[in-house]
Amino acid sequence: MVETTSTGTQTVRHDLRNIAVIAHVDHGKTTLVDGLLKQSMVFRDAESAGTLIMDSNELERERGITVFAKNASIKFGDIKINLIDTPGHADFSSEVERTLSMADGCLLLVDAAEGPLPQTRFVLALALQLGLRPLVVVNKVDRKDARAEEVVEEIADLFLELATEDAQLSYPVIYAIAREGRAGHAPDDLAPDLIPLFRAIIEHVPPPVANMEGPVQVLVSALDYETHRGRIAIGRVIRGTLTRGMSVRCLGNNAPTMPLKLLELFTFQGLGRYPVEEVRAGDLVAIPGVPTVTIGDTIADAAEPEALPRLAITEPTVQLTIGPNTSPFSGQDGRAVTSRQLRERLDRELETNVGLRIRSSAEAGDGAPADGIVVAGRGELHLAILLETLRREGFEISASRPEVILRRGERGMEEPFEEVVILVPQAYMGTVTELLGPRQAVLQQMSPDEGRGARLTYRMPTRGLIGLRGALLTASRGTATLNSRFIEYAPVGGTIPRQRNGAVVAT
Repeated sequence: MVETTSTGTQTVRHDLRNIAVIAHVDHGKTTLVDGLLKQSMVFRDAESAGTLIMDSNELERERGITVFAKNASIKFGDIKINLIDTPGHADFSSEVERTLSMADGCLLLVDAAEGPLPQTRFVLALALQLGLRPLVVVNKVDRKDARAEEVVEEIADLFLELATEDAQLSYPVIYAIAREGRAGHAPDDLAPDLIPLFRAIIEHVPPPVANMEGPVQVLVSALDYETHRGRIAIGRVIRGTLTRGMSVRCLGNNAPTMPLKLLELFTFQGLGRYPVEEVRAGDLVAIPGVPTVTIGDTIADAAEPEALPRLAITEPTVQLTIGPNTSPFSGQDGRAVTSRQLRERLDRELETNVGLRIRSSAEAGDGAPADGIVVAGRGELHLAILLETLRREGFEISASRPEVILRRGERGMEEPFEEVVILVPQAYMGTVTELLGPRQAVLQQMSPDEGRGARLTYRMPTRGLIGLRGALLTASRGTATLNSRFIEYAPVGGTIPRQRNGAVVAT
């Protein structure tokens, strides 16, 4: 029985909470979500011991980052909580943008030592623009260099700068050690479990409010694929009640499709999807059998089709050209070696990877090989993940050097610029400054960082970031960390020296 309260045409779903978990890369977001899943009895101990449930992709486990946003649900008492795990790296921010649209609140996770970093700011700004109610979790309070109280003050300053309404300045703060599955209201007084966090979610994340009686509208925010079911649209029911067997239309950039009959409907339970007869407004749904659907489309009642505003996705800033392996060793390592096979695979990737753009090199007109494909993405890591995925699937490919995407603006040719924050020990500050100088980096701020030395904030062109991470780790003997976020397009700056002769570059 759905517990609701009606006010006019709007209904409050007291039995439901939709919350997105957002944070900077490697602040423990996926570990915390796994803890919530385990403590809600979704898994037996033997099934979940020692693993990160949410990072199911092989590359995610190897790199320790989240690439693909996922959905799961847990029960706390009689209330269903839909958890939406999102990537924390800037290169996968397209995943963050569209998954936030399914939530009513956000769980903002911040490292107790590092504090809010550039990607924290980017994701929080997106969440507040969408009107999500925040809940702050300060994680890793057991670190030797933890500074929980200072971090809470830094978070408050961030909210003052980014909040779009006064209500967003009032939020609960929970302290946690996600690795141990513990949380509490003070860093030195943690409960033996995550119950304080469960209760904070129920009390502070608003229940969905929606019109359950109007014509159906579902905003498609993600896609999945199964061999026997085909493309599966995943999204939130914005209005109405979706029932199995009803007729719907898919509304996208093109003309509405012919009416389609929904043969199956699924909701989320644990990490799985379970068949249901109906899904009411406010809940998340998975809909198979809509072959032409893409991310951002609206699935609407066939009798009264009405489209929702499409999701705005940030455009790519870096591109490279790939093609089939044409070396003498072609065919020895992989099974897919033709440009046709490569293009078909990239076309499938576009169905779910909304931050990616592809075109033939002939269309680009940049003198690349005729059978080349120009692939544009959010950054080096975004493209590196794609290339490594292709390699593991048996594709033999050649790849050009990555380059930034220029555009012509009112001030002439413009290139992307980013804010770069580097945490580095005092002993290597001179080395880092010397490394960044030729890359057109301008120092904006320098401040002491407890436990690490100094925090350096730079403004620099994206092309200066290409290859910087590895060089920085080498120069600092692995002690420096680098984080960045896109700021704007601005007039093209000075020249950046290329790789010195005699050096071998590998990805």
